[in-house]
Amino acid sequence: MSQERQRLVLNTETEEDAIVSLSLRPMKLDDFIGQKDLVENLKVSLQAATQRGEPVEHMLFSGPPGLGKTSLAYIIAHEMNTRITVTSGPAIDRAGDFIGILTNLEKGDVLFIDEIHRLSKAVEEFLYPAMENFQIDFIVDKGPYAKTIKFNLKPFTLIGATTRSGLLASPLRDRFGIFHHLDFYRLEDLQQIVLNSSKKLSVAIDEQAAAEIAKRARGTPRIANRLLRRVRDYAQVKTSAGAVTIDVVLKAMATLGIDTEGLDESDRKLLMVIRDQYNGGPVGVESLAATLNEEVDTITDVVEPFLLKRGFLKRTQRGRELTDQGFKHIGSDFVSRNNQQQLFK
Repeated sequence: MSQERQRLVLNTETEEDAIVSLSLRPMKLDDFIGQKDLVENLKVSLQAATQRGEPVEHMLFSGPPGLGKTSLAYIIAHEMNTRITVTSGPAIDRAGDFIGILTNLEKGDVLFIDEIHRLSKAVEEFLYPAMENFQIDFIVDKGPYAKTIKFNLKPFTLIGATTRSGLLASPLRDRFGIFHHLDFYRLEDLQQIVLNSSKKLSVAIDEQAAAEIAKRARGTPRIANRLLRRVRDYAQVKTSAGAVTIDVVLKAMATLGIDTEGLDESDRKLLMVIRDQYNGGPVGVESLAATLNEEVDTITDVVEPFLLKRGFLKRTQRGRELTDQGFKHIGSDFVSRNNQQQLFK
């Protein structure tokens, strides 16, 4: 399968997939699988806010894509019995675009901003008094007739989600009262997510098949659900019964080009480029992006996180390097530089 087609399967959502994803999302914290400590802390925060009759404090969720940041925002709104307004950092170009959103919020409503680190500087500064004092200042007229009008907002909860928390400005980050980082999921949790999703999709699947899908899901529920849908399609077309068995999963994964560690063609290509063209590294991410004809943000936000977590890749001050596990996984006879240095000591 080509790199472009593979990324279409795993890293983008069709309109149909987006609708299905919404239906697969849990609606209550008790139904949320994984991230146990985070969920327990959220329950305390929500219960305390409910007892005081106040909106919950502003929250910031960070972590790689697909781990449940958006789902948690919907759950919080549901648990607090309030509305949720959803937008994203790139969608808000000017501070004026934000006025309508903020003034339409009722008391306790949730405003969810995805990729909040991509807000413009002007919008960030406009947001500070809204978060801190529930007020906004905007200027009417121009020149000598210009004047500032202060508008009081109803208390609301801002939930920000970011894949790159280090890019958030300190003044914005400091105005969040609750911080939570989402990490990659355990295999057992992903297996349970696949089993739960299969029930919602009316897919017959056994535990061994669910475990195999979970194993190749890169620690990410979104990918687990996406692979489940692709396996469901394969079983429906290629088998008479339409049931998902371990044999069906293995054949479907081979067709999709997903290996036993969950790496797709683009992941393996990155590892092989570092091995073949840069002798295992180190190599700067800009050079990698140019060689792969890919965006730097795609490499750092989509491809790298799991490779780093799995131990196939490491970041150094001089750039990216393959680890011994990385060499081994792509079937290389190369030896990492650290091992080479140890051999000659």
